[in-house]
Amino acid sequence: MSVREILAAKKNVEIYCISPDQSIHEAVAIMTRHDIGSLVAKDGDKMVGLLTDHHIVRGLSKANCNLCNTLVRDVMVTSPIVGHPEDSVDQVRKVMTENHISHLPVEDENGLVGIISFYDVAHSALSNAEFENKLLKRYIKNWPEDEAE
Repeated sequence: MSVREILAAKKNVEIYCISPDQSIHEAVAIMTRHDIGSLVAKDGDKMVGLLTDHHIVRGLSKANCNLCNTLVRDVMVTSPIVGHPEDSVDQVRKVMTENHISHLPVEDENGLVGIISFYDVAHSALSNAEFENKLLKRYIKNWPEDEAE
């Protein structure tokens, strides 16, 4: 399965964005309202960073940091690792696991096409395993008795 197929299967494909100059308080409000774990930081049409719930927690753990006075630019990652629509689920899972990232922006030659979460990758892997399990059960059930010995 490819990243393109994961994006096609997602129910919510909207890409939620925020300005790097907005506060973390505003970011949390957007993320809560839409039940999402990441926002793309954009300056005009250009992605300049990625903000995840993990970045917010790490940023707020710093001394003298609060929701209202801290800006998105202060805690976002400015050079996020990016996936591509033709990447396989296995490639993406490896990249996300090795780099401890929960959300991966996906870009093609025209720019940003979506965001996938580790949940999306896990859901895809589980669906694939269930499908393979079903095929194996069907195969074993129809296995001729005389060849099983």
